[in-house]
Amino acid sequence: MIRPSNFALGVALWIGALLPAVPAPLRGETAPPTIVSLKSPAAARSGEPCLAAAADGGLWMSWFEKIEKGFALRVARLSGASWSPPATVARSDSFFVNWADFPRLASPGGERLAIAWPWKHGGTDPYAYDLRVAFSIDGGETWGRPVIPHRDGTASEHGFVSLVPRDGGVDMVWLDGRKYAARKPKAGAGHDEHDGEMTVRAAWVGPTGSLAREAEIDPRACDCCNTSAVPVPGGILVAYRDRSPREIRDISVARLEAGRWSPPVAVHADGWKTPGCPVNGPALDAIGNRVVVAWFAMVGDTACVQVAFSGDGGGSFGSPVRVAGSDPLGRVDVALLEDGSALVGWLDAQGPDALLRAQRITSRGPAGDPFTVGHTSAARASGFPRMVRDGGRVVFAWTETDAGHAQVRVAAVSVP
Repeated sequence: MIRPSNFALGVALWIGALLPAVPAPLRGETAPPTIVSLKSPAAARSGEPCLAAAADGGLWMSWFEKIEKGFALRVARLSGASWSPPATVARSDSFFVNWADFPRLASPGGERLAIAWPWKHGGTDPYAYDLRVAFSIDGGETWGRPVIPHRDGTASEHGFVSLVPRDGGVDMVWLDGRKYAARKPKAGAGHDEHDGEMTVRAAWVGPTGSLAREAEIDPRACDCCNTSAVPVPGGILVAYRDRSPREIRDISVARLEAGRWSPPVAVHADGWKTPGCPVNGPALDAIGNRVVVAWFAMVGDTACVQVAFSGDGGGSFGSPVRVAGSDPLGRVDVALLEDGSALVGWLDAQGPDALLRAQRITSRGPAGDPFTVGHTSAARASGFPRMVRDGGRVVFAWTETDAGHAQVRVAAVSVP
């Protein structure tokens, strides 16, 4: 999936800080909106943030901190401008920390939390890792015993997970490499060029560790592009980068409804043919039956970030709208807003550097100019910026570096 050179302490190395902001509403004006820096609960040498909206208001953030031996996985809750004291999920040198496959959070409500993370499988294969998921009922102060949601037991890759709270537990969707375990690498090929297929699988995990509804969603998908999943009326919707026998790697969605997964369907026929994984998955958000999906693609010879909307819970999507990125690298995230528009975030290349950009989009086209949230490196190690809607604002999390020391930063922008 991802080679060791891409892990580099598993910290998304960001450089620069937020640009000065000019007060203006996020409408069609050319002036950028106000970006408010929020105090971060993360200590120095921290990275890989993930955000999850709390069901009863506010949001949760998880991140890794480098410690003397390995890493600590921590969480904290943001209410207004104040964070709860950081709580530690676990400390270990067995976390499988990397720039693209970061832990994921879900918040069923109140002080209940679920978090999933990659964990080294052990043995001789340095690429083999499992998923673990744990639950807390007291805001992260204590955690139940971690559960492995997949039961194949193979020394292979299991990661790029998404979580959706449901029925008191969480539905988990992940990329599963069990088919690789029975195959050997092609002669003269690297680790990520096996004669095998990555699959998309799902299972429900209860807060006491019970497992149910494990299923294969797609027998062949792109090897290391992140998944995304959201609740929709009657079930959940998942998006991921598919992989056809002709190496077309467009975005597909599938829906869990009445206990069954629908056949995957393409969001849009981009026709992106590439022999290798671009490590650039889609992002979903939903409010009821209104759904938005954002993704990176090469359409012809043009790199672009595209956005499509659905009004029927992901059963169908309209024609995609492109954001105004000059040279997009992708690594997208998206937040659906109350008025039906969406705020989309992505990275734009600027030589060896990159800009974290955002733009408001509707199904008819852009609803405002792109604006810059911050600066970063264009290297893979810069990782994936995260964003989530919190009432009348969207909160961003990223990792900033100073003289080689990484630290998670947080900022918000109002979305009237």
